[in-house]
Amino acid sequence: MTPESAAYASQYLRDNDRDRYFATLVLPPKERAAVTALYAFNADIASVRERAREPAAGEIRLQWWADALTGSGHGNVRQNPLADALLSVVAEYGLPTPPLTRMISARRFDLYQDPMPDLPTFEGYAGETVSALYQLGAMILNGGKPVETGDAAGHLGVAHALTGHLRAFGYNASHGRIFLPWQVFEVCGVKEGEVLAGQPTDGIAVALTKLADTAGEHLDRAATAIAALPREPRPAFAPVSLLRLQLKRLDTDAPFQRHNDIADWRKLVAMSWWRMTH
Repeated sequence: MTPESAAYASQYLRDNDRDRYFATLVLPPKERAAVTALYAFNADIASVRERAREPAAGEIRLQWWADALTGSGHGNVRQNPLADALLSVVAEYGLPTPPLTRMISARRFDLYQDPMPDLPTFEGYAGETVSALYQLGAMILNGGKPVETGDAAGHLGVAHALTGHLRAFGYNASHGRIFLPWQVFEVCGVKEGEVLAGQPTDGIAVALTKLADTAGEHLDRAATAIAALPREPRPAFAPVSLLRLQLKRLDTDAPFQRHNDIADWRKLVAMSWWRMTH
């Protein structure tokens, strides 16, 4: 990875996914640039929907990444600094490419207006997009050697995805998207039109509370699994401390109001303290 690509990836992550950027600051300096490159790649594919005017354009961008990872990309792929950084990390640490290509495939769901049908489907999506990211980050911190973090990465990935979409519920609804498991809302008597119109109802509040409780349960299970891991890969899971703070701030009675985020310094303190004590 060239110094220019590393610097670009760091700035890109800071601009597009500040929470994960802060998470890299508590990592060991030796592996920080590599995890940053991985997270910057994720930030790029996660934001394709926001940048693409139509699904076809998003599909093209995601396919470009898939081709770059499989070696079938056209032209000098490494002229893209994010691709140069990611491909360098894949080569240096021997990261498997199938989890990365599955991550890209899962992001195709983002491009369309279909609601997330149920919790098992959401958990599968979270596993491919977020849990895989924790798994690969842990592998980097383990010097490229595979490390079994199934429960830790799996549960934390679901908790992370649920928390993120609970916080973004109102934003997504205003753009015609229902990213949380629709079956949970349906059981609570919620009508799709109520969500898309931004109408708070008791049913919506109950559904969001149920999902927040589910996220908390996954956080608890993740914490237990993380404690059983070797010390080397544990720093990859420092966001568990930030997610707890964000869950506590959720107001399920006002789901369409913008949530006040935690101050940057508090995020850094929370993850730094967790790193020191774990």
